[in-house]
Amino acid sequence: MPFEEFPDGIIVADADARVTLANRWVRYWARAVGDEMLGMHLRDAVPFDDLAGNSWFDSVQPYDGLAIRSRISESSWYSPRGSEYLITASLVRERPAGKVVKVIVSMRNARVRLQRDREKSDMVATVAHELRSPLTGIKGFSATLLSRWDAFTEEQRLFMLQTIDADADRLSRLITELLDAARIDAGRLSLRTEPVRLDELADRVLGSVFSASETAPTARVDGEAPVVWDDADRVTQVLTNLIENAIRHGEGLREVVVSSEKRGELEGVAVRIVDNGQGIPEESRVRIFSRFWRSGPGAGSGLGMFIVRGVVDQHGGSIVIEDAEGGGASICVWFPINEPDTLTS
Repeated sequence: MPFEEFPDGIIVADADARVTLANRWVRYWARAVGDEMLGMHLRDAVPFDDLAGNSWFDSVQPYDGLAIRSRISESSWYSPRGSEYLITASLVRERPAGKVVKVIVSMRNARVRLQRDREKSDMVATVAHELRSPLTGIKGFSATLLSRWDAFTEEQRLFMLQTIDADADRLSRLITELLDAARIDAGRLSLRTEPVRLDELADRVLGSVFSASETAPTARVDGEAPVVWDDADRVTQVLTNLIENAIRHGEGLREVVVSSEKRGELEGVAVRIVDNGQGIPEESRVRIFSRFWRSGPGAGSGLGMFIVRGVVDQHGGSIVIEDAEGGGASICVWFPINEPDTLTS
């Protein structure tokens, strides 16, 4: 077996616990030269301890213990230099429940796992912070009203109840975003496709976003916009997020343009959202789609653009950030027509 090509460190020891093979990763980690590890006792070849100082060899006892063991489960151990490794082993016996004649030890650096654990810890801390903010307002005002209802005027009570209602809506939106982000991470974001006209959908989103204004802008259609087969609710979520970002962070919305565009062999429809801001620096155009990435005052949960990217990818589309003519940012989201095969045929 070509253990030299394995991505993990491999050590093979015989019935006497003497090393017969150590692949290149083991030699690299041990700073061994040539074949100097061959013939070494397995205890010395795997000089790893746990946090209490117990050695791997003495703790797992690969040549003793239960006679029915065929493998040693993966667990964390620390090298003499303090690096963490994940170590597992297979026990080869001369016959079932017989003597161990060969031990194959596999080890890998735990650096990637530690990084993922830190990312999960950071995510939990961020989620806890985001949830605590609206909950503080809800708890504070509700407790105050319950204990001192008669001490406030009708207007004061109305203000407190409106604040509670707004914080509850914010909390509900955050939970929805967290669930969507979890579905995207797990690849379980489901779509309910139907025929959608993106020009009409963009107008409905603009009307909703600018509902407090006397007049709402409308999307400009460049040429014809064919019907696409998308999840209307999810596309509405995408366009709402992009338009609100243009208003909040891009110093106002300049225009929304809908046009028919071809990407490779696929026909589709593009929606461009152009703002009046300073544009988005090139070094930030990839990071902006990361989870919990926020920039500037008034930033939200940091999940909006991550969800936008996930929804667009699930539709087989694409999203590109460019500089708009005359300044500002232009975010182009493109959806393929995705007409079902049964209708095409």
